[in-house]
Amino acid sequence: MSTNTPPITSLRETWRQLMRSARSRSARLRASLIALAVAAAVQGLALACLMPLFQTLIPAANWQAALPWLLIMSVLMLTSLAIRWWAQGFDYLGYTVANTHELRTLMGEQLRRIPLELLQDKRAGEVNATLLGNVDENLNYLLTVAAMMAHALITPVVVALAALYFDWRMGLILLLVFPLLIPLYRWRRPSFGRGMQMLADANQRTSSDILEYTQGLPVLRAACCTGEKAEHLRDSFSHLEKIQTIGQKKGAKPNLILATVMELAVLLVVFLGILFVVQGSLDIALLAALLVIVVRFSEPLATFVIYAKVIDIMEAALGKIDALSNIKPLPQQTPAQLPDGFEIRFEEISFAYANTEKQILRNLNAQLPARSLTALVGPSGSGKTTITRLLMRHADPQKGRITIGGVDLRAIEPERLNELISVVFQDVYLFDDSILANIRMARPDASDEEVEAAARAAHCHEFITRLPEGYQTLVGEIGGRLSGGERQRISIARAILKDAPIVILDEPTAALDTESEVAVQAAIDTLVRERIVIVIAHRLSTIAGADQILVIDKGELAESGKHQELLANQGRYARMWQAQQSIKEWHITSAQGVI
Repeated sequence: MSTNTPPITSLRETWRQLMRSARSRSARLRASLIALAVAAAVQGLALACLMPLFQTLIPAANWQAALPWLLIMSVLMLTSLAIRWWAQGFDYLGYTVANTHELRTLMGEQLRRIPLELLQDKRAGEVNATLLGNVDENLNYLLTVAAMMAHALITPVVVALAALYFDWRMGLILLLVFPLLIPLYRWRRPSFGRGMQMLADANQRTSSDILEYTQGLPVLRAACCTGEKAEHLRDSFSHLEKIQTIGQKKGAKPNLILATVMELAVLLVVFLGILFVVQGSLDIALLAALLVIVVRFSEPLATFVIYAKVIDIMEAALGKIDALSNIKPLPQQTPAQLPDGFEIRFEEISFAYANTEKQILRNLNAQLPARSLTALVGPSGSGKTTITRLLMRHADPQKGRITIGGVDLRAIEPERLNELISVVFQDVYLFDDSILANIRMARPDASDEEVEAAARAAHCHEFITRLPEGYQTLVGEIGGRLSGGERQRISIARAILKDAPIVILDEPTAALDTESEVAVQAAIDTLVRERIVIVIAHRLSTIAGADQILVIDKGELAESGKHQELLANQGRYARMWQAQQSIKEWHITSAQGVI
């Protein structure tokens, strides 16, 4: 099993991470934690009152002398309770929920800033686990556990310090016993921390596998391979079980040792106290008070390290949150600029994806005039999609620059750049919402009439009105209740409503039947009027009328020109054209042979 886990952070760094995650409520959280420590100390003083109280009651009860100590003890106990109640108001008054909401919202905003190139490397389940599980694990149990730990550590130490006044020997023994928790905890913390990080990774992997399996069930069933994928999911479950089992087995013996050591330490205090009483050097009333106090703390002391495991769970969660938060957005040039026109230029573009050395694009130069149709063609993996992703600024090229209207993309604010570009993908993603909401997301302030006008222009109004609930019909997860052609037309309606000056079409008709293709093509004709259009095409017959065709091969611009010019050049494009025409002729000949 891999042991490549991050190093265990110090408690000081964990504290800093915790305060960072508390954001605007960090001051209130800090005050609550300090208040819990104060409450534990006050409770220690209250328990220390048992020593003089017992001395007034044993052997002969002197209630007149005992009453002041009872009053002091009661006041201290009530004060401790009031302070603890105020401290835990961070939970009771809704600060924890509000902070969790704020943190999750900030994580959502961070997702908007993260370069999509990096985000695409993360599985959806991993991000989901960070936004839900790790955020919830961050604060939900913090104050409860902090109160237990303060009660197990601070309160006994205060009692031990008070005991020094009544009998320095017993006070010193208690001061030697109670702080044993610190080295014992430091001994176990690295192991706990690694275990919690491994468990967090295993949970994240399982969450991703469950999400992937659930989303892919229709495809898996159609391909008759649910069993194989189920085996993969079972492997993930088995891995999680293995991590949990190892954690339990490795933790059982040390935990038993820790509990035993603390129990023996408590017994040592009792034994020495009895010995001193027998020798006549210790007041039996003081011993009785100490026995009550020691018994009171025996269980919290023995289970302190187990409480501390929750800190390691929180640390693992904080690490996941920090890892996501620390991803830097793409650099923004200042001052921000707005393009006056929409001509697009690629100037000496070279690009390789993160963590790879293979260059996808090499010294690419291209000019896309405004109000023109440019087609990108070439074999799979040649870099066509990468060109459009760079234009949408999913990543920045390592060399060269891309401009719109003469303005470097890096000088255009991301929100403004998104407003300039509409995209119609081959694989349409619709959200599990109404058709109306899926179209309107392109322009949230659009009226129902404007949405309907866009739907009519995209040739999807007719099929929408045939649905049981019309525009309010829910499309299902990823649009699963609609056909491919219907989803594609909804996507085009969304692009028409956005009315952006630049349109990217990623082979939107490749997987459609003839009837759907005709409808989608008519919708596209409406979309691309008076705009600069970039089409990624595999079927060359669909882009024969393009203003220019860019042939991309192995990341380089192999050829450019109009359809007839490229055919006349007898180069890469001509060979691709001839190959596709040969396939068509073969299908026709085969059909005739069957007839």
